[in-house]
Amino acid sequence: MPKWPPPWSEIDDPDVLAAIARVPRHRFVPPEYQDLAYEDHPLPIGYGQTISQPFVVALMTQLLELHPEAKVLEVGTGCGYQTAILAELAKEVYTIEVIPELAESAQKRLRELGYTNIHFRVGDGWYGWPEAAPFDGILVTAAAPTWPPALIEQLAEGGNLVIPIGPSGWDQDLWQATKLEGNLLKRRIGPVRFVPLVSAAAGVGHEETNRL
Repeated sequence: MPKWPPPWSEIDDPDVLAAIARVPRHRFVPPEYQDLAYEDHPLPIGYGQTISQPFVVALMTQLLELHPEAKVLEVGTGCGYQTAILAELAKEVYTIEVIPELAESAQKRLRELGYTNIHFRVGDGWYGWPEAAPFDGILVTAAAPTWPPALIEQLAEGGNLVIPIGPSGWDQDLWQATKLEGNLLKRRIGPVRFVPLVSAAAGVGHEETNRL
């Protein structure tokens, strides 16, 4: 299989590009999509979910501005591809997945790939992982209808929250928010389309595309 990275001018963090190059995306793609594993677009992974477009994964990771000692929360493990990228860059990754079958297969896959710095939980990511907070970075891999209060609370001072926000079935906006003196400094990055965040608080949906 070919390896990343493609020549994306917007992605200029060498550590992020190196992480994308190291993680074998074909290990996270269903057998019927293996020939598309290194194309730059999302692919279905079952249960109404997708593996994100590689460029979007790289962009969202870059927006976290991680350092090697960082502790990161990921909301939406999915197949575990974004989780692996985070684990390449951070000291510890805490990842939450609401669909048990996806959580189980992702954990098995990531353990087989040798990652030992990832903590897994099955549950509603809207509420975060309070006992492990604060987090230097929080990344949400599904579209929330609004800013989740628990995630804002669990973000460390100076940390970044990267999240798509918008209604199910419509284009959403990708945001980067930095916590400064207890407040969020928000920056809109651009339009995206993600599967909705599956949550008792945020609603349930089954769109199967995301893009930037």
